[in-house]
Amino acid sequence: MSDGARKTSPKSTFHFLAGLSSGITSAVLLQPIDLLKTRVQQRTSHSTPHHPHGASALRLALAEIRSAPHLLPALWRGAVPSALRTGFGSAIYFTSLNSIRHRLSSPALANASNHSSTLPKLSHIANLTSGAVARSFAGFILMPLTVLKVRYESTLYNYNSLPRAALDIYRHEGIRGFFSGFGATAIRDAPYAGLYILFYEQSKKHLSNLYMDKSGNGGAATINFASAIFSGAVCSAISNPFDAVKTRIQLQPDGYRNMVHAAKRMVSEEGLRSLMDGLGLRMGRKAASSALAWTVYEELIRRAEGSWTKKDGVRGGEKEAGKL
Repeated sequence: MSDGARKTSPKSTFHFLAGLSSGITSAVLLQPIDLLKTRVQQRTSHSTPHHPHGASALRLALAEIRSAPHLLPALWRGAVPSALRTGFGSAIYFTSLNSIRHRLSSPALANASNHSSTLPKLSHIANLTSGAVARSFAGFILMPLTVLKVRYESTLYNYNSLPRAALDIYRHEGIRGFFSGFGATAIRDAPYAGLYILFYEQSKKHLSNLYMDKSGNGGAATINFASAIFSGAVCSAISNPFDAVKTRIQLQPDGYRNMVHAAKRMVSEEGLRSLMDGLGLRMGRKAASSALAWTVYEELIRRAEGSWTKKDGVRGGEKEAGKL
């Protein structure tokens, strides 16, 4: 790799490790919220006309967790598959996203005004496309872990370990069982990721112009954090119906055969509100996880690029001195 390429595109291995670190951090810290969301959506999967929704379902889920013999293990149930899925999912996502964005980046945009990020600058369409493609790819690779995570968090399955859960799924559903709900997941994640990158980059751009000084210093982490919270909350609200459908299919693949069948059944039996099950929890969780993951990731990349730039400068000085 040439010096010029190194300056514009940090090593893929570091993007992988930075994504892995940020994903594991956010997954472990926010697992209780993710657990509650699954439990709320699970309760409506056995819906009746009088089945609890919204706040009532949340209160029942909280009461169920509080009644567990040990509160902390109950709150962090499913943390291992969640950390594995989110950690490696973030690693694959950020690595592929960086590669795609560098291929689509424009030199004119790269030399734009102050910006809180050192990542490639793209057009609106390129941001949408890169986010959607990278997320779909990562989602497919990590789908088996996603199914394991949801089943493990649910009370519909009394799994005592991940190997037992994997064996049970394989025995009863085959390999196909590990990809239950992928259609709904892809339709949820691709638009979500595309819109997220678009909103995130635009938010960073506007906030950077308002609050960063001319040298490009000051408040970068705060700007990235605020932009991630806003983008995560908005995009999770837009894509929540697909998340609710996806959870139903993964928990009860026999009752909800595919995305269209699941959506029709949910609306006919429970009304449109069923598509918004777990919305508040998902908005809070996605906003917080996006803020943690992207802020940690961008800070690690920023520090790495600063270190590499200094090393390149030292090497350049040594070469000039050698010539003299």
